[in-house]
Amino acid sequence: MILTVTLNAALDLTYRVPRLRPHTSHRVTHAAERPGGKGINVARVLAALGHDTVVTGFAGGATGDVLRRHLADGSARITDALVTLAGDTRRTVGIVDESTGDSTQLNEPGPDVAPEEWAAFGDAYGRLLRDARAVALCGSLPPGVPVGAYAQLVRAARAAGVPVLLDTGGEPLRRGIAARPDVVKPNAAELAALTGSTEPLRAAHDARRRGAHAVAASLGPDGLLALTPDGAWRAAPPRRLTGNPTGAGDSAVAGLLSGWAEGLSWPDRIARAVALSAATVRATAAGEFDRATYEGLLPQVKVTPA
Repeated sequence: MILTVTLNAALDLTYRVPRLRPHTSHRVTHAAERPGGKGINVARVLAALGHDTVVTGFAGGATGDVLRRHLADGSARITDALVTLAGDTRRTVGIVDESTGDSTQLNEPGPDVAPEEWAAFGDAYGRLLRDARAVALCGSLPPGVPVGAYAQLVRAARAAGVPVLLDTGGEPLRRGIAARPDVVKPNAAELAALTGSTEPLRAAHDARRRGAHAVAASLGPDGLLALTPDGAWRAAPPRRLTGNPTGAGDSAVAGLLSGWAEGLSWPDRIARAVALSAATVRATAAGEFDRATYEGLLPQVKVTPA
């Protein structure tokens, strides 16, 4: 199985409106409620691709109960191993303007995690690593979790011999990358903030010097850059798609992990990641992708040496 970690899980609410205007009321044309947070989104895409996954992290309160019910009602390939928290799981609200396809996101900070709750998670994570083929560490840290948490979890995965992908930003990324994860998957802004360089390839080289074995950087609508021990490539979709980009980076992570699990080459992994990311823009909510769009785009993704 593939293990995904979402320390700051969320209940995702997505509203679609004909046109988003400030300072006025809106009639919602469609509403969706989904279990969310980056690692949970990754798990849902992995499950849709046919991979068994286990999700862990924290869930608590009434919102956490709703999130877990959604997980139980979803794919049988997803196993809930979330650790119970005293605080209430956060919510995120995405508002999609149907006239432009643009999305506005409102993200709550997350509940406070007590030291004993963090210790309980560490114990659960260690047990789950025993059966994991790979682990993805994804998203922000909730209040109370040490800023070096991802570095700790990367080291635990490496000690267990489990390949680990890190997808976060800011100081958690800076500390986590020093623990030498197998792959880091920042977006362009996170990579620039880490390295001080706005040129993606130069920044990716710097990220590898800081400890990452491989770097797969999301470049938004321009696709993805991968710098690995086997070479460097760029992958780009054949055209730009309009829609809701929320969760597109999470689908890219699922593409990379599923490609690794299936023994694909790096160029084929990043082609899948780009096609899934673009197909997610056409879906109604994060953690989903439009399969017809994905299958149509995959053979058209252009992969070139970087």
